Amino acid sequence: MAFQVFVDGQEGTTGLRIHEYLARRSDVALIRIDPARRKDVVARRELINASDVTFLCLPDQAAVESVALVDNPRTCIIDASTAHRIASGWEFGLPELTPDQRARLRATKRIANPGCHASAFIVAVKPLVALGILAPDHPLAAHSITGYSGGGKKMIEQYGTAAGALNAPRPYALKLAHKHLPEMRVHCGLANAPIFTPIVGPFYKGLAVTVFLEPKRLAKPMGPAALRDALAGYYAGEPFIRVAEFDNDANCVDGFFDVEGSNDTNRVDLFVFGNDEQVIVIARLDNLGKGASGAAVQSMNVHLGVEETLGLV
Repeated sequence: MAFQVFVDGQEGTTGLRIHEYLARRSDVALIRIDPARRKDVVARRELINASDVTFLCLPDQAAVESVALVDNPRTCIIDASTAHRIASGWEFGLPELTPDQRARLRATKRIANPGCHASAFIVAVKPLVALGILAPDHPLAAHSITGYSGGGKKMIEQYGTAAGALNAPRPYALKLAHKHLPEMRVHCGLANAPIFTPIVGPFYKGLAVTVFLEPKRLAKPMGPAALRDALAGYYAGEPFIRVAEFDNDANCVDGFFDVEGSNDTNRVDLFVFGNDEQVIVIARLDNLGKGASGAAVQSMNVHLGVEETLGLV
């Protein structure tokens, strides 16, 4: 019998993509709400509790309100908002986070989907802390460039309309209090949040987080090639994480890095650039794939005990 799946907030960018992923699957039956009743609490309560899995693609407060509607102990909630990413009783929806994370996702009924910037940052930094290469109190700085689809319908309209379309990169969150910082700190095991600057670019999707390191200041000093090998060893066997060979030239095209190179996949691609004095680690993903909807479906697959890669590339 097919798993019953409901998307609460199916009209948004993340919800629509989840529907696209799942509509092709024979093991999933999508429960759809009448559009006229999408804000009807009674209707939503009924569908949430009729589901095996409900995805919440809602603003934070609305997501909290939806969780309060659950009274079926079988219903697993996968929340794409920021409301529960470091909350007690919730597991972080990044199966690659720790060796036992998949077991945790199978056992829980509350999964918090990671943020797009946070996913890339954590995949790049968590292994370095776990392996003792990077001290938890090491001061870190990073920036991220992302496609405008991450800003939802309003930003898509701002960039995508022909008349008066925005056409330049725009740094934001310049008060250095971006909403992804708490999960970046907690799930990497850092003592302090990094200095983090996100940038919206004039392209639809794709994201790359760049983390800056000095080899001699690492807890275990090592050059870029050794750093790359440490990351590759940590993620050996992971279906959705690829670590490129260390090659400053081969990993660029005419000297430029392709931020969109992981689009239409559920992968995180990791790259190490630099020399013995200065190193950068770049984590690249599709902000609508592994950065949002694809990650949510991957966590659902793990929780339900089906093939983790089912419906994903």
